[in-house]
Parts: sequence; C-alpha cells; structure tokens
Amino acid sequence: MKNVSTKPGAIQRPFFPKSHGKPRVDDRRVLSGIIFVNRNGLRWRDACREYGPHKTLYNRWKRWSAMGIFIRIMEGLTTGRAEPQTIMIDATYLKAHRTASSLRKKGAPGRLIGRTKGGMNTKLHAVTDRNGRPLDFFMTAGQTSDYTGAAALLDGLPPAEWMRADRGYDADWFRDALEEKGIKPCIPGRKSRGKPIKYDRRKYKRRSRIEIMFGRLKDWRRVATRYDRCPTVFFSAICLAATVMFWL
Repeated sequence: MKNVSTKPGAIQRPFFPKSHGKPRVDDRRVLSGIIFVNRNGLRWRDACREYGPHKTLYNRWKRWSAMGIFIRIMEGLTTGRAEPQTIMIDATYLKAHRTASSLRKKGAPGRLIGRTKGGMNTKLHAVTDRNGRPLDFFMTAGQTSDYTGAAALLDGLPPAEWMRADRGYDADWFRDALEEKGIKPCIPGRKSRGKPIKYDRRKYKRRSRIEIMFGRLKDWRRVATRYDRCPTVFFSAICLAATVMFWL
C-alpha cells in the first residue's frame, strides 16, 4: 500500500478545508491513519499511535465524508489522466455486516442495503477506462437491477469510442443511448434474443480488467464488508480506496 503521508502535500491540499484559528493536526498524518483503518478493517481505537488520537481519526473521517472530500479527490485526480477511448461498465456485490444493516433508516435514500440470495448486501456500479481505472461509481441496494445503475451513470460518461459490458447490459434503450453519444457498444446479446448480436470478441475479452478492479477494491476490508450504516461514509471509503490504488 502506498503511504499517502509521503506524497507531496500539494496533491491533497486543494481538496481539504482550510484551517481557521488554532492550527489543526497535520491532515496528511490523519489521512494516512484513515487509510490504515479502512484498508485493514480495524476499529478506530486499534489504529497505531503514530497516527494520533483515534477520536481525531474518526471525527475527521466522518466530517470529511459528509463534506464529500474523498469524492472530490477522486474526481479531481481522474480529470485529464484517464484514457477513455474505451470505457467499461459493470457491477459487483459488497456484503453488509449486521452492524450496518440494523436499525433501518427511514426516508430517502435509505441505507442502500438490500436482501438477495447471498444475504444483506450493497451493489456497486462502476465505469472505468480501458485500463480498468475507475472513473465513476454509483451505489444501490443489492436487489437493484444493473439497468438502474447504467441509467444513473449514463449522463456522466466521458467521450469515448467503445463501451464494453457483459450481456447483463444488453438492452435496446442502452445501446441507443450510447450511439447517441457517439459510443459504439461492445456488448454480447442475451440468449433470449431471436436475432444474434454481432460484437468484437477480441475487444470483449479485455473486459476482465474491470473485474480485476473490483477484486482489488475488495482487498480493502472496509470495502469488501460494509460496516458503516451511513451510505455516504461507505461510499467515501470506496472512493478513497479507488484513489489510493489507481490514481496516486
């Protein structure tokens, strides 16, 4: 794992709030502690003393997540560095621990935790570039259809020539929407289609890179298993993991 504290401060400084009054604890040290806890799935009190008081780590994590700082960091680093000539879309399941799925939250958007055959889980929809580096995420309850995630991510797609996806995204409306954006779909047809769909099999084989991306994200214990009840905090953990592994 890359140690964020060794990176130049200029990379993170534009994304964090400015300090007013009494100087606060070094943001880079706190950020390193947050990464350590999220990657290893530890309790906040189990963080190393070198990162400072665990209450400071937890409070900064909650505050920065609510402010959307980790989402802005990922968006800022992907701008101009991605290779979107070919993009890919897919979804994966993330298990939800009982501590996250208890005490159902009332009102929208809820906790974004659903029940499927595998138990309580959350579904993560992602768009990546041709190298499998994530460009955008969307999170739903586990029982939500892939089409819902595709529709939500459609407006934010970068200009590209090709879109790779599995047959779970084989829908006429999705193909038409891609073609309106000037993107050629490389999506195999469903077996229920009466007329076979032609697609580039050589390009489709490289879709495995998005599957590898999901596997690497799940190396972070707090991403593979959701412990956070708040969907905003859990989504911040996903963006933080993607930023550290793919964009720093």
